[in-house]
Amino acid sequence: MGQARLLGNRYRLDAVVGRGGMGTVWRAYDVMLDRDVAVKEVVLPPGLSDAERAVLYERTFREARASARLSHPGVVIVHDVVEESDRPWIVMELVLAPSLQDLLDRGPIEHRRVAEIGLQMLAALRHAHEKGILHRDIKPSNVLITDAGRVVLTDFGIAQVEGDATLTQTGLVMGSPAYIPPERAQGERAVPASDLWALGATLYAAVEGRSPYERPDAMSSLQAALTEPVPPARNAGPLSRVLEGLLAREPVHRMTAAQAQPLLTHVATLPPAPPSPSPPASSRPTGTDATMLDGPPGRAGRGDDAAETVLDPNEIEAATRHDAADGMAPGPGRTPGLDGPTLLETDWAPPPPQGRTPQGQGPSGRTPPPWEQPRQYGNWQQPAPPAQGGAPPGPHGPGERRKTVLIVAIAVILVIAAVLAGAFILRQKLQADAMAAPAARVAATGPGM
Repeated sequence: MGQARLLGNRYRLDAVVGRGGMGTVWRAYDVMLDRDVAVKEVVLPPGLSDAERAVLYERTFREARASARLSHPGVVIVHDVVEESDRPWIVMELVLAPSLQDLLDRGPIEHRRVAEIGLQMLAALRHAHEKGILHRDIKPSNVLITDAGRVVLTDFGIAQVEGDATLTQTGLVMGSPAYIPPERAQGERAVPASDLWALGATLYAAVEGRSPYERPDAMSSLQAALTEPVPPARNAGPLSRVLEGLLAREPVHRMTAAQAQPLLTHVATLPPAPPSPSPPASSRPTGTDATMLDGPPGRAGRGDDAAETVLDPNEIEAATRHDAADGMAPGPGRTPGLDGPTLLETDWAPPPPQGRTPQGQGPSGRTPPPWEQPRQYGNWQQPAPPAQGGAPPGPHGPGERRKTVLIVAIAVILVIAAVLAGAFILRQKLQADAMAAPAARVAATGPGM
């Protein structure tokens, strides 16, 4: 296709800026409004029947409708949809920025910057969830970061929209294996908590260099998501708690957006770490004595297949209802926006340990998904904070220790008193026996004996 061609007699296709599993993204020019735009060309696989082609068309228009419903700085804006050359073309805002994956390829990112990126992604997801839209394909390559610091979520191509009919067809996209939450790998429906798991996996990759389930191939990644716990993030530092919460296996135990926000805000506002002192010049290796340093963590030998979008052998499922109780809205006493609860007030608690059967668990041993059971909040409560200047209550607090010492002291005093009383009684008895013995002898001999 020549660069001078006008799409729909309006959009001039200039150059390819990206390719994916379901299409090609062009940099284009809108001759009518005199502005640069991005155009996504949907590439249909060869050998499709008319019915299969119709399903892919409908999915593409659904993508455009989903994105057009969103109006948020963290989401790419959709301008137009054009049908030409037997395929749909989606005209979008052109965002000239590297992806988060590009930044990770250059080296690690500091914790404060990762938290800032996570906060903007979280805000975009909350906006989409409020509109009844799930992204379902969050990964570093779908996160653009501009020089001004704006974070933009792209590619709502497999977004699940509340109210849309089921699109059943072999070969439709379901997500990227290394970033698919466990419930999706098990074939369950996506919920807002599924996007939050993928957000946690993306932030995990930002500090570790790879996703928690990145493996050499797609099937290995899916198998890991089904059977393996998330490996602890060695480089998470202050982000450890939010990663643990977002990457909880069961959606019912997963940290909500309202709970993750104050944790990310806390890390984003930490003071910068002091620079590490440089080693003396005499101790630095030079010449042939220098040791080659490793590249960015997790990139060597990384299986690109595991990060690519894979095809669903069954279907794109019907959209789930928008569950307002999923923690997307602030709870009582919380201020909407960035004025959420402080770090110490976050009410998320780790899930119960492996092998323990939580309340509400089904007979098969698998916890029913949250949309099939009432929410259980008993294990999400933390003890009330201690009084000002005091120590937290509990079996090891100062109050309990003082009480224990007092009881032991009283018990010792009672034992000593009992011993002294016994000794006194024994002494009196011995004295009485000693006085009675001579009298008995006198009585036995009688007078005059």
